[in-house]
Amino acid sequence: MDFFFEVLIGGLLAGVMYSLVALGFVLIYKASGVLNFAQGAMVFFAALTFVSLLEKGLNFWAVLVLTLGFMVLMAYSIQKLVLDKLVNQPQITLFMATIGLAFFIEGFAQTLWGTEVHGLDLGIPDEPFIVAGMYISQFDIIAALLAGVLVAVLAVFFNKTRIGRALRAVADDHQAALTVGIPLQQIWVIVWAVAGVVALVAGLLWGSRLGVQFSLTLIALKALPVLILGGFTSVPGAIVGGLIIGGSEKLAEVYIGPYVGGAIEDWFPYMLAMLILLIRPEGLFGEKHIERV
Repeated sequence: MDFFFEVLIGGLLAGVMYSLVALGFVLIYKASGVLNFAQGAMVFFAALTFVSLLEKGLNFWAVLVLTLGFMVLMAYSIQKLVLDKLVNQPQITLFMATIGLAFFIEGFAQTLWGTEVHGLDLGIPDEPFIVAGMYISQFDIIAALLAGVLVAVLAVFFNKTRIGRALRAVADDHQAALTVGIPLQQIWVIVWAVAGVVALVAGLLWGSRLGVQFSLTLIALKALPVLILGGFTSVPGAIVGGLIIGGSEKLAEVYIGPYVGGAIEDWFPYMLAMLILLIRPEGLFGEKHIERV
């Protein structure tokens, strides 16, 4: 049982890091109603910018502020150069635009900072911490705490502020939101900037774990089953979905993997997400859409 709980806790803590990436998707979806395919590229860009500036000998906190500035500038540029032209366009048009943005951001990041693989040390120890005879990664614990604080702040932002309520209105109907005086352009700048901050946190944690390299863009694929389980519009759902995916994939790898040849950790979350889709298409916490036909 100690080994079971050790595997489960390790999976749950890894799931929190999946949730960080999923949060970026949720933020954009709540504001525009479209899946932001560029979120993985934003994670990569934030991590690569941070580590490249840090290697130039700058102070850690100065680099953090500069990288935040880069992400806000990116958000403003996306709104002015892309989203301004796509107001009231079909969702598929916005989705295709984010695909184009993903490839552009990936290429721009490597043009700006190079293509080398970078190691990133945040000063967080990755040594095992013994609790009741179980070995738990200190890095995973600290990452989970940071993610928890970020989620709490975002939950308050969406539910208790005027901007948060405006975001939900914009997601429901762009034209109606403009009619009642909600500044659509400003809202999109804010939400992309917040998604950039989330991408920075996720990029630093994943970059510290895996190294800052192009494969960080693929982390976004891990967020898809998380979103399907939790719902595309729910911040708490992103966390719960991440916990379910993280815990189940680790347990499946340890207890089911040996009977099917192993290496099921990569595809098991998608199978679980497919089963959830068959039962509850909108996800565990997603909003039901009722249309008159």
